[in-house]
Amino acid sequence: MRLLSARFLPLAIVLIFVTHASSLHAADVSFARDVMAVLSKAGCNLGTCHGNQFGKGGFKLSLRGENPDADFVTLTHEQVGRRVNTIRAEESLLLLKPTMSVPHEGGQRFAEDSPEYDLLRRWIAAGMPSTTRNEPALQSLEVTPLEQFVVEPADSVRLQAIAKFADGATRDVTRLACFDSSQPIVSISVDGVVRRERFGEATVVVRYLNQQVPVRLAFLPARPGFVAQAPPPANFIDVQVFAKLHLLRMNPSDICDDTTFLRRASFDLLGIPPTAIEARNFAQDQRLDKRQRMIDELLTRPEFADFWALKWADLLRVEEKTLDRKGVATFHAWIRDSIATNQPLDVFVHELIVARGSTYEHPPANFYRAMRDPITRAETVAQVFLGTRLQCAKCHNHPFDRWTQTDYYGWANQFARVKYEVLENNRRDKNDSHEFDGEQLVLIADTGAVEHPGTGKPVPPSFLEPKADGRKPKAVLSPDRLLAVADWLTSPNNRRFAEAQVNRIWFHLLGRGIVDPIDDFRATNPPSNPALLAALTDEFVAHRFDVQHLIRTIMASRIYQLSSTPNDTNRDDESNFSRAIIRRLSAEQLADSFSQVLGAKLDFNGYPAGTRAAQLAGVRAFRRRESGPSSGDQLLTMFGKPPRLQACECERADDPTLSQTFQLVSGPILNELLARDDNRLRDWLNAKSEPDALIEEIFWTILNRASLPTERAALKKYLANSDKHRANLEDVVWSLLSSPEFVLRH
Repeated sequence: MRLLSARFLPLAIVLIFVTHASSLHAADVSFARDVMAVLSKAGCNLGTCHGNQFGKGGFKLSLRGENPDADFVTLTHEQVGRRVNTIRAEESLLLLKPTMSVPHEGGQRFAEDSPEYDLLRRWIAAGMPSTTRNEPALQSLEVTPLEQFVVEPADSVRLQAIAKFADGATRDVTRLACFDSSQPIVSISVDGVVRRERFGEATVVVRYLNQQVPVRLAFLPARPGFVAQAPPPANFIDVQVFAKLHLLRMNPSDICDDTTFLRRASFDLLGIPPTAIEARNFAQDQRLDKRQRMIDELLTRPEFADFWALKWADLLRVEEKTLDRKGVATFHAWIRDSIATNQPLDVFVHELIVARGSTYEHPPANFYRAMRDPITRAETVAQVFLGTRLQCAKCHNHPFDRWTQTDYYGWANQFARVKYEVLENNRRDKNDSHEFDGEQLVLIADTGAVEHPGTGKPVPPSFLEPKADGRKPKAVLSPDRLLAVADWLTSPNNRRFAEAQVNRIWFHLLGRGIVDPIDDFRATNPPSNPALLAALTDEFVAHRFDVQHLIRTIMASRIYQLSSTPNDTNRDDESNFSRAIIRRLSAEQLADSFSQVLGAKLDFNGYPAGTRAAQLAGVRAFRRRESGPSSGDQLLTMFGKPPRLQACECERADDPTLSQTFQLVSGPILNELLARDDNRLRDWLNAKSEPDALIEEIFWTILNRASLPTERAALKKYLANSDKHRANLEDVVWSLLSSPEFVLRH
């Protein structure tokens, strides 16, 4: 072997030095563990930046680093490697842009003296080594503390994130982790110090690569004179909520009075207020258990089945355009009958999932008639029955949850073989392919699959149950995929199903979910009171998914019966159920309340006279071009009745609007009801009662309570003008009907 000549020796030495230096740098910096983490920490791969579907400025990264291999190619080879300079690493665009050494639309992401800069510079200088195939995978992320109550004068918490790898090695990755808060009440430093900006609770999500861990923090005022005060617990619900409030140095409000309780319970279970007779009788009842007796009585009323069928009809998309009038009627009747007979909720859902056959003869089959493709079916079943929003995983791995695209399409393939036979379609608009009018058959095909957009191949059908160790769920091969889904979904062992349904029922009674939004269960959106949710779920499963038992249990608690009036400790509480949440009556509640109080029914197109709003099976019986909306239809639309095009509680609008205010103040609908010759005002005038008796009857009928002395005196004076007795009476009734006490559920 010939020795190198002297003139080539310096070059050889340089090459040996560079190679040795590169190996040292490569050992120090890992693309997968370090570079990808820095890109996430700097926000480069977020959807608002280069993680956008189309990237930014011609530079596109995978969303939140879900595809490191593709990102490596993008950084090192795309655009002829112009983003990196291995000879002069400091001149790489990958460093110049985020430090604002050259203009950068995204602003400064880190400084030149930061660890993030140093990691990227060393990786570039080392020749941008790729991740070695034998590099141990990230197994888990441990964060401490997971929960902490920080009492004034303390105002900060330092979080520490430890990554655990497949080879057993651990590493402190606090500096490389991302920190995101659910509430803008804290500021978080790059090294994990969470500092209070104002008092309250927040969930901080700590993220490193593909692992996310939620941390619950509460920043509390000192309240040096705080003394815990709470009524004796009525059941386990109170025990769990009071325990959390005690930790928060917060006292619950007082128990509400009898008239408030009766009105609240009537609206929550029946959708209408009590009558004057019912309210008076309840106020005079001296039995200690009268509230429990009233709950039991309300659950047996036909209005209960009407009102709670309405809730399910919203979720299951019971509307005329897709199902047609007969389909709507049969489906709604089946839902209502299931509620009236207190069918266990697991049985109810099981029948929906396995449904097939004629949409006229087998009503649950209408569940699939409204969802014409496997994607819609998969997303709907996950959201309604598991409280899981899968939509993000359709295009990429879910950025806030554990679901991957493979999970998404494996789940979608459980619903890929539903097909339809349209026996007739008498649609009125020949240009509208989404309108159906006629009987259909829901059938199961022998073949059919949804392809993964990345591979172009079907993913074997699977359930939404990832393994704790990170492995993918095994494929579920069954000759009847819908039956397999129904059995798995409604099993007592499927805790997520029970949790989601418990949370939904709690929301309808308390006004806010323990997990909120109620259909967004994920590790990064934890329950406000995990122990409460667990206890309620245990109770629900133990009583075989008995909805009425769960409702009865919740309403018997002190928590349900708290006043909405805050005290000094719970005035700012929004999520711990320390007081009743005041909320506006729903569209149907308001319409039916107007009708009941005034004794004047609203009309709804396509339904018999006298039909209450809560009894309407569908949304709109006629198209606008064929028949203008009735006054009742207009009122429901104005106050937020959903069109039922989505399987989501969010479709129902409950925020107040200016048009609603105008309708209550001077709108034609309420004024027309007040002016009718055959309404209750006529009866009150014909009775010729004494002013005091008339005023009391008005108050018990509208507000379900006795009038106060100041109210009685003012109204007696106003009604004294006999020349305008009818007009003045209409004014008095209008003032009460449009008052916050009437239109709000306290």
